[in-house]
Amino acid sequence: MHKNFKNIDKIVYGKGAFNQIDDILAAKRDENDKFMVFIVDKYFEGKELADRIPAHAEDMVFFEDIDQYEPTTDQVDNLRDKILAEKGVPAGIIGIGGGSIMDIAKALSLMVTNEGSSQLYQGLNLVKKAGVYHMGVPTVAGTGAECSMTAVLTGPVKKLGLKCDWTVFNQAVLDPELLSTVDTNQWFYTGMDCYIHCIEAESGLYFNAYSKAYGDQALALCREVYLGENAGQNLENDEKLMIASLFGGLSLTYSEVGACHALSYGLSKILGTRHGYANCLAFYHLEEFYGDAVNEFKSMIEKHNVDLPQGLSKEWSEETIDAMAEVAYNLPHMWNHAIGLDWKEKWTKEDIKKLYRRL
Repeated sequence: MHKNFKNIDKIVYGKGAFNQIDDILAAKRDENDKFMVFIVDKYFEGKELADRIPAHAEDMVFFEDIDQYEPTTDQVDNLRDKILAEKGVPAGIIGIGGGSIMDIAKALSLMVTNEGSSQLYQGLNLVKKAGVYHMGVPTVAGTGAECSMTAVLTGPVKKLGLKCDWTVFNQAVLDPELLSTVDTNQWFYTGMDCYIHCIEAESGLYFNAYSKAYGDQALALCREVYLGENAGQNLENDEKLMIASLFGGLSLTYSEVGACHALSYGLSKILGTRHGYANCLAFYHLEEFYGDAVNEFKSMIEKHNVDLPQGLSKEWSEETIDAMAEVAYNLPHMWNHAIGLDWKEKWTKEDIKKLYRRL
């Protein structure tokens, strides 16, 4: 069966697009209990962007701290319970931040209309009811969360996304001026999430012409941003990286990720390692999967003086490595793409542990 996926309903792109949010939301404010919920990266609390959030008196604004840990099922459940208890069902959810914040917003939009813990809905098409209107406003570029049909959450048992047609944002607001506050390491790690998405998409079983069309353009933009004559952080490159992120996410949607993402999920679930950083840690050591792209990635690291530590596994116990390998092994859709549908005949948890020991 071919994928039949839903795309974002509407996209506004361009410098200053953030200023249009209030006008866009106006048409939705009479829905449900007539208030909006803004989920914002805590980084912006007390900063200029926080003062620009178009929250009305009846709205709720939550500044969520995602610096140390990625979004969890408990975090989403607690937000849902607080919103429903205090004000009811919102007209919409707006996520302003990076991939983690947007994943919280996507998950929350579903959980305000579905009963029980979000743990129950980690997987494909498990959500029972459509969620409320939701908008994604990325302030970093690379994750593709603005167009992804997955809201990735870490639960007590697994790290896995809530994935269905209802997860996809109804509206994306892509304003490249919002990327100006991103620090160099975060700019690199998150941008590399896009680069790695596209390399993984083209390096496996499910690659196709649709994925290639978006992926090729995203990779070309990434190479301009990170290796071109004008490489580095500037507004021109922020405009390119924001579109690369969107195209990379669309490339991935119609293909799949592979070994790198499987390893990164283990790092995130067991050690709490942030997603983009975890991808970089793994990708550096996966030349047998991704060939010359790994060398290109290393040249990007060198050009931008990025600190990507080596020898981390020396500090990990055998129990830790085993736990990470267990997480990675139990992501069959990724290994199907990376190795083939018969991957269990070729690949074992011990092979995955060997990869972790390289890090």
